[in-house]
Amino acid sequence: MGNNPITVTSPLLPDLGEFHSLLQEIWDSKWITNNGSFHHRLEEALAEYLDVPYVSLFTNGTLPLITALQALRITGEVITTPYSFVATTHSLWWNGIKPVFVDIDLSTGNIDPNRIESAVTSRTTAIMPVHVYGKPCDVDSIQQIADKYGLRVIYDAAHAFGVKIGAGATSILNYGDLSTLSFHATKVFNTIEGGAMIMHDEKTKQRIDYLKNFGFANETTVVAPGINSKMDEIRAAYGLLNLRKVDQAIEARHQVAIRYRQALRGIDGITFFDDMPGVKHNYSYFPIFVDAQQYGITRDELYFKMREQGVLGRRYFYPLISEFSTYRGLESARPENLPNAHRMASSVICLPMHHALSEEDIQRVINCIVR
Repeated sequence: MGNNPITVTSPLLPDLGEFHSLLQEIWDSKWITNNGSFHHRLEEALAEYLDVPYVSLFTNGTLPLITALQALRITGEVITTPYSFVATTHSLWWNGIKPVFVDIDLSTGNIDPNRIESAVTSRTTAIMPVHVYGKPCDVDSIQQIADKYGLRVIYDAAHAFGVKIGAGATSILNYGDLSTLSFHATKVFNTIEGGAMIMHDEKTKQRIDYLKNFGFANETTVVAPGINSKMDEIRAAYGLLNLRKVDQAIEARHQVAIRYRQALRGIDGITFFDDMPGVKHNYSYFPIFVDAQQYGITRDELYFKMREQGVLGRRYFYPLISEFSTYRGLESARPENLPNAHRMASSVICLPMHHALSEEDIQRVINCIVR
């Protein structure tokens, strides 16, 4: 048993018996997609759980990014981060938009607001920040810049399910013009594949719902060149059941984070993020950062040592988006413009982090790192 691989994540799964019961309802109704009852029920349940006005479900986490840009009619250039999953920037490319990378803040991994303003040009129409590892961006500073230059703000909140900030415990999803979520199997809350967009008014919700259904407003009227990105009934039912378990799963992740911090604090050359004051975290990831000079071996040497011992961490995010061939030629992608992002990408390992880790699993991970 001790030799079994410890994966970096593990999907939250609903009770199979309860899922079968809901599948029977779907089978009996013969309504398996196209905005059925489970689709609507999950949208309503998520809006309540996340404390947001409106939710629109999607079939994955990339399509809401693409659709958000369409809905807000974003063109020209968008300022974004190189330290993210490639879907963030790919959504811009698919819309014919030029990404402009700016460097990150090493204390969070998020886009550095102090570097945004100098990247604004006459062609800039929006900012697309990412709440990296679920750690909230500096939303107030970003909004001030957006207001000053008349820019839209679309948050890639793929990692930020349930994250809240401030004394009023405000959902991080209520900031910016739109926010998007991923419900991929690797996320804190999953619908196997899936995603959502968060918006603040009914009119925008209506427009998004048209766009994700080919642009149909009714049986005979198409109001926009939409696509097909609706979530089906089966995954919506799965999501409803998982929503009952997500708080317990987040608390289990929290306990894993506590164990890692206790064991790894004070090790020369190993650093990690602590909880941010006033933030309700979801513990979606646990990245550590390796300083080879202090630690004695490089990040990659530790990474492969862990793999040899069956501990499957992930160098997440490495390489940077700006290093991929599609974007490497951009002026903003030059390494000298992104020193912090390169430093973080070259030193990061995300440790196994999920609700199903046993104490034995956690100790195996720790033993790989403590020297």
